[in-house]
Amino acid sequence: MTTADAWSDTPATALLVLSDGSVIEGYGLGATGQAVGEICFNTAMTGYQEILTDPSYSGQIITFTFPHIGNVGTNVEDIETVNMATDSGIRGTVLAASITDPANYRAAQHLDAWLKSRNIIGISGVDTRALTALIREKGVPNGVIAHDPDGNFDLDNLKLAAANWPGLVGMDLAKDVSTTQTHRWSQKTWAWDGGYLDADGGKFKVVALDFGIKRNILRLLTDAGCDVTVLPANATSEDILAHKPDGVFLSNGPGDPAATGAYAVGTIKSVIDAGLPVFGICLGHQMLALALGGKTIKMHQGHHGANHPVLDQTSGKVEITSMNHGFAVDAESLPDNVQQTHVSLFDGSNCGLEMKDKPVFSVQYHPEASPGPRDSRYLFKRFTDLMETAKAA
Repeated sequence: MTTADAWSDTPATALLVLSDGSVIEGYGLGATGQAVGEICFNTAMTGYQEILTDPSYSGQIITFTFPHIGNVGTNVEDIETVNMATDSGIRGTVLAASITDPANYRAAQHLDAWLKSRNIIGISGVDTRALTALIREKGVPNGVIAHDPDGNFDLDNLKLAAANWPGLVGMDLAKDVSTTQTHRWSQKTWAWDGGYLDADGGKFKVVALDFGIKRNILRLLTDAGCDVTVLPANATSEDILAHKPDGVFLSNGPGDPAATGAYAVGTIKSVIDAGLPVFGICLGHQMLALALGGKTIKMHQGHHGANHPVLDQTSGKVEITSMNHGFAVDAESLPDNVQQTHVSLFDGSNCGLEMKDKPVFSVQYHPEASPGPRDSRYLFKRFTDLMETAKAA
């Protein structure tokens, strides 16, 4: 018997069914059952635990292009979800190779057991390079991921579920991953052999609107000297201004910015009118653009990875960034009092904006970079500099 025969004779215990009816067989890992979502790919070589706990991936099935996922295990520190009352909304994950036993001094749990604990369904044994090429050619498909250790699948129903799922356009997912209660954040970034350090207070009072915020964003705000209070996604401008903040942060998050903007855009407008410095990341960037009169569009394949080059047009600097978004700001729709500040060197899409007459700016990518790189952390100082100037005035 050849190797190919042995492989084909091994029964599939997991399926990935695309909305066009295509069926990809593999081997199940993590939770059992089935889940429907948008299938994207991430090109990062590290940080799979941070990626799998990033609320911005809510409603998505993540394909890792890096073949070795799970070899450093998991731990309680590398989690990005802030709202521990809910999971991050990840629907599933697609891997090329099976998970190996962890070999890292920080590992506390095998990835397979960790996926089970978070109810994330996985499939391995997939030609992820071919799937990635398919997504690049045809755009992000909807699909169903299913895992049954006995290999019993109702293929007709799986195909129907994949075909009937409406997709992320029009979905407000921020409300599902946002905190429901106001709380203060005081944890700083990780130190070697010291873990995460506590911070007490800060020079600048910042209100962070949580649309699916990542922990490392809050840590870097704290590192920069901010005393951060986190408010739910549906907080009103009155709620925000009652804290008398020096600045307002608009967080990352999942779903369609236009859908979340139905209740958040008016709040953002009021904050801008109050003259407060504003800094937005990812979904926060997109909704800021909507509040300023711009438009957002659904991308063909999105940008997901830790190796995306971006040009800062204000300085001429090229930075390698971490990205995770399936929607983008239409730069042509921005009004005259707003200028584009950053642009993707992959496809020319908008990656940043700022108001010409107010201390308001945002970026599409993730300067907190968890997982890395760290090229863009200067943006947190840019925010504190704006608040310093506003306080002085």
